[in-house]
Amino acid sequence: MSVARKSKARDASVELPEELLLTIRGFQESRVILTGIELNIFAAVGDAATASQVAAKIGTDARATEMLLNALVAMGMLTKSDGVFRGTRVTTRFFGGKSPDDARAAMMHPVHLWERWSTLTECVRAGTSVARREAAGGDDWTEAFIAAMHHYARARAPRVVEAVGIQGARRMLDVGGGSGAYSIAFAQANERLEVELLDLPEVLPIAQRHIEEAGLGARIKTRAGDLRTDLLGKGFDVILVSAICHMLGPEDNRNLLRRCHEALASEGRVVISDFILKADKTAPKQAALFALNMLVGTRDGSSYSENEYGGWLREAGFRNVKRIRLAGPAHLMVGTR
Repeated sequence: MSVARKSKARDASVELPEELLLTIRGFQESRVILTGIELNIFAAVGDAATASQVAAKIGTDARATEMLLNALVAMGMLTKSDGVFRGTRVTTRFFGGKSPDDARAAMMHPVHLWERWSTLTECVRAGTSVARREAAGGDDWTEAFIAAMHHYARARAPRVVEAVGIQGARRMLDVGGGSGAYSIAFAQANERLEVELLDLPEVLPIAQRHIEEAGLGARIKTRAGDLRTDLLGKGFDVILVSAICHMLGPEDNRNLLRRCHEALASEGRVVISDFILKADKTAPKQAALFALNMLVGTRDGSSYSENEYGGWLREAGFRNVKRIRLAGPAHLMVGTR
């Protein structure tokens, strides 16, 4: 059959396109991996293990465990030979529990997001999260969320520092600084810089742990506060607002940026790091999907466009407003007081 006839036959078929079906069923493979991460399957497999050995280690049913392991093999996440399972190079490195690159703690955040995303239909009907849990809560969810943010920020922070430039700055405020990855990177780039990291009380012990490990406790101080309402301070040369604006609605963002303007010294800069949508909000895809992530998880958060960020910054009194594009899904918006 010619290519044209095959194409015509495909168009005439009453079946859904295979690519569409695979996308619709994509949750199945995602859930398999998330369950593997949640149960710590990859560490349990170790160098080599049978299904019954894995089940004994993690306290699960042997039959069901073998079914899960077989699916992971089918997906290329494990290998199997004569009933013995082994990790791949990738899963051993990132989920095996022995590598410095281990990312299981960070990937527990997507595990927790599963429950939120299952409410998407109800959220679209209601216009907001129906299972709201916006802030960290001092539990496993907090640890996983901050671990996920740290895993991403640690790799990205040096690029942000290079793009922003920190020479000559003496005081910096890291608003909602989370794990402290950005505070650490900025302080490492400028030995005279002193940083304040503002975040909720339950987050600060995690940040303090990373700060002390980096040997920067003398120059990075943590401060408990609510970025929506508490005073930010005065006289900062740089204020970083990373992965914060998407958690807030437009009015809260306007308010935050006004307070950032007041907290900066003359010629000081605010640096927003976040997903930035096109004007019609349909691209990039990751940013458009992330808007839904905010719908299912926050009261009125979303992803925003360059025009929106620019408008809020100018409205707050900032000048020389510009966008700085970086590799990856998140870019920067910078304004000068």
